[in-house]
Amino acid sequence: MAEPFECAKAPMKAASNGVFQGDNPLHFALPLLIIQICLVWMVTRALAYFLRPLRQPRVIAEMIGGILLGPSAFGRSSKFLNVIFPSESLTVLDTIANLGLLFFLFLVGLELDPKALTRTGRKALSIALAGITLPFCLGIGTSYVLRATIAKDAGQGLFLVFMGVAMSITAFPVLARILAELKLLTTDVGRMAMAAAAVNDIAAWVLLALAIALSGAKHSPLVSLWVLLSGIGFLTLCMLIGPYIFGWVARHCPEGEPVDETYICATLVAVLAAGLVTDTIGIHALFGAFVVGILVPKEGAFAAAIVEKVEDLVSGLLLPLYFVSSGLKTNIGSIEGAVSWGLLVLVIFTACFGKIFGTFVVSVLCKIPPKEALTLGFLMNTKGLVELIVLNIGKDRGVLNDQTFAILILMALATTFLTTPVVIAMYKPARVATTEYRYRTIQRKDRSTQLRLLACFHTTKSIPTLINLMEISRGTGKKGGLRVYAMHLMELSERSSAILMAHKARKNGRPFWDKDQDRHDPNQIVVAFEAFQHLCHVSIRPATAISRMAAMHEDICSGAEAKRAAMIIVPFHKHQTVAGDLEAAREDFRHVNRRVLKNAPCSVAVLVDRGLGGAAHVSASNVDYMITAVFFGGADDREAVSYGALMAEHPGVRLNVVRFVVDPKVAGKSLRLDVHGTGGGNSQSKSENEEFISEFIERASKDGSIRYEESVVGDENETVDVIKGHSRLCNLFVVGRIPEGQLAAALKKKYYECPELGPIGNLLISPAMSTAASVLVVQQYRRRLTGDALKSLNSDEDVNTSP
Repeated sequence: MAEPFECAKAPMKAASNGVFQGDNPLHFALPLLIIQICLVWMVTRALAYFLRPLRQPRVIAEMIGGILLGPSAFGRSSKFLNVIFPSESLTVLDTIANLGLLFFLFLVGLELDPKALTRTGRKALSIALAGITLPFCLGIGTSYVLRATIAKDAGQGLFLVFMGVAMSITAFPVLARILAELKLLTTDVGRMAMAAAAVNDIAAWVLLALAIALSGAKHSPLVSLWVLLSGIGFLTLCMLIGPYIFGWVARHCPEGEPVDETYICATLVAVLAAGLVTDTIGIHALFGAFVVGILVPKEGAFAAAIVEKVEDLVSGLLLPLYFVSSGLKTNIGSIEGAVSWGLLVLVIFTACFGKIFGTFVVSVLCKIPPKEALTLGFLMNTKGLVELIVLNIGKDRGVLNDQTFAILILMALATTFLTTPVVIAMYKPARVATTEYRYRTIQRKDRSTQLRLLACFHTTKSIPTLINLMEISRGTGKKGGLRVYAMHLMELSERSSAILMAHKARKNGRPFWDKDQDRHDPNQIVVAFEAFQHLCHVSIRPATAISRMAAMHEDICSGAEAKRAAMIIVPFHKHQTVAGDLEAAREDFRHVNRRVLKNAPCSVAVLVDRGLGGAAHVSASNVDYMITAVFFGGADDREAVSYGALMAEHPGVRLNVVRFVVDPKVAGKSLRLDVHGTGGGNSQSKSENEEFISEFIERASKDGSIRYEESVVGDENETVDVIKGHSRLCNLFVVGRIPEGQLAAALKKKYYECPELGPIGNLLISPAMSTAASVLVVQQYRRRLTGDALKSLNSDEDVNTSP
């Protein structure tokens, strides 16, 4: 078999003249590179799809894909290697792969916040140091065993350092994705692991810089000294100049406005220039890119814009080429005999033992429970791209031979692959005791108790309406007032960067690395909620759900249970256009809402936002809303009216409750539609309706802000006309999702486009109803949904909504 990196032939020309002129595109650099990129993308994405049920990060699929395309699998055929990866094309492939790697390391630098590292607690710092020191020492010990068997030609000092670094690395970006996938990012264990991994990442890069500097000294130790001094000088110069330049750029990129293309391009050129400088010094071009990434301010629009511009191209297309480049150097077939396989087991055991045992011991000494300490050990054992970089540099510098390289690649793959299944099996976050979770609905006997709401949003557009809804939900005279948990729903996709996830986790109710909760936060969402909290004395706690769309409802429901919320408010999947129509923003959120309605531990309300109060917060003294609640009967209608009555406690809110009664003259004739008994209710429900209405009428008689009326109608058309009449001066409709009775059953046959809204909600968003009022569709909590309430949520559930 021909060696993949022997460049015996002349370099390829860039582009061909085409097949019609007798040129074979596979003999030219550009078309062959395109074929290589397409093949790599298809193989890695296919593997990622098959590994998705195992909840493995994409880096695992890319590592396996690189190995499969190399001499370990497909590359065992010399014909395949000579056609798809001929030796004369590998220079171009390596150049493009390293260019992608350069920009990816810039993004990795963006993910690490030096200011946050300075505030890292003693526990995280101790855990990080333990996760570096013991594996490094064990790596040194293992290096002696390898040199005595399969790596006899390796230089002792260099081999020792490279083995220690390879054993001690923790991959910060990969760990962030694993934690987010396992819903541990915002737990105590997740926060501790991220903080420790950040320190570990910085230390690993320092050790790697030392290893590279030493590997360049083949003849004189003075070369290593000059490399180290030049590297320190470059780093010092960057730290003196960089913050001022990038700080100036960040100040000229305000939130909410597009970032000037000049700033983006200038930063990317600076990344290339820094890479050139460090490559010239003899460290590696990657270090220059990494340093520039660290210096870019993490807050504000500038960093987010860079990530958005660069990440898809780099992570999606260019970076997988580096895994293939690494895979072409990996020949698992070189691991032959019992000794070699025994060394592989030894290396994997040593790597796992060093990380897990070192982290476990220090964590227990820091008074972390043993199960959480063991979980931290496995999480810190996560490897990733930095591991491959270390190994590839060692291979290129001649420190690692083919057999040692293959063993260490398999070690990195095995340790990372084990992380997710072991953590799933071993650690379950402690559930909050729910014995005190009494108030799962708005309707309750003791109306003076604290009200807790979980308000969800996924775009900033819905923030003003949510704040105005909180304003009128305050009520009066409650013990503890109103407490709102504002949950930002974020989709976890393949392009989700670690910086975004770590930042959101850090802001999830309390800071991530430090304990100073009064620190200024420039995030416009947090600022809006904080301003409202101070003005209106409402307790607001930020929360974040970072999940795949198929599992986002789990975060919402578990969050509501943990916070003992009485109601979850979720946004409707359609938003209002400039013309006033409703159009779907993300169909996926419709299925999220259905699953929340189906599995919620409390009442749920779907908010159809038509701009309640306009685009800004309406102060308490300026509130002047007319709220209409319609009542047909049933638990959901009782909950809707109860919520309306709560809002009516606000001095600027007037509530109009309309109860629909079937005209006795036509009852049982023109409205005999409910043949299956799904809408008529039962005797117990009817008695509950009458008891509720009688109590409400008594309450309304003592409150001038509440108006109650009964509307006698003959059919569904008359019902629609009555609701239209009330829509002209109404600001907000509060309706039940599944009303009971023959009128509701008749309306269901005409208005049921979105079953999660029920018939009245669908009527209020239909073109037949020209109204500017927002709509709140309420479902009251019950232990188990049955009948039409459940059937309407099961429709379309077979639609595959997984990302």
